[in-house]
Amino acid sequence: MNTHNPRVVILCGGKGLRLGDTSKIVPKPLVKVGHVPILLHIMKIYCHYGFNNFILCLGYKGEIIRQYFSNPPKLPEEFNPNQFRIEFADTGLETDTGGRVKKIEELIEEEDFFLTYADGLASINLKDQYAFHRLGGKIFTMTCVRARSQFGIAKLDRQSTVVDFKQKPYLSQWVNGGFFVCNRKVFDYVGLDDCLEEEPFQRLASDRQLQAYTFKGFWACMDTYKDSMMLNEEWSQKRAKWKVW
Repeated sequence: MNTHNPRVVILCGGKGLRLGDTSKIVPKPLVKVGHVPILLHIMKIYCHYGFNNFILCLGYKGEIIRQYFSNPPKLPEEFNPNQFRIEFADTGLETDTGGRVKKIEELIEEEDFFLTYADGLASINLKDQYAFHRLGGKIFTMTCVRARSQFGIAKLDRQSTVVDFKQKPYLSQWVNGGFFVCNRKVFDYVGLDDCLEEEPFQRLASDRQLQAYTFKGFWACMDTYKDSMMLNEEWSQKRAKWKVW
């Protein structure tokens, strides 16, 4: 088993409905950030740390993703698809996240593998995360981040007077940042009909097999059209903190 170059599994099958009309034209992983699909940005982060062996779990408009890599457009050299080793897995149109993971079980021969979504970017050091996972000895390592509130937060006194106000502050709770490392024993916790973030996470936590890799650097998720616009602005203004390469 190769413990030095684990596979990177990327969940590419969602419909991205909150992106609006954009997701009706192209699948979410091919929505562009700086004229390049966000999927390539994610793959480039992994590739920078030496992890270039990918499994793309396809679903919604999966044939478009296959076609993109079989005949890619002219891209900046830093995003040359030849640097990636890619295996495609058709995991179903309506399959939930846990089911997509379960369906690639036979493709994973390594003891550990990376897992992530096709819409998150971060300045995360993946070698450090992988070492943390191996040292911790748990089945599942979740990157936990501090996200910003979508709203301004008012603090009130007993007379309903606003005594403090913060515009979109960072939340005090840790949230799922979407960059995972898994031991292959995780397949015992997921079923074909599971949402990974529900029962499997609960079962892992109950068995004390879910550990947090806390990360305070840059993290963003392209969940909405507004998020897409923000990431494109960061890239165009050369402020893309996820560009670790």
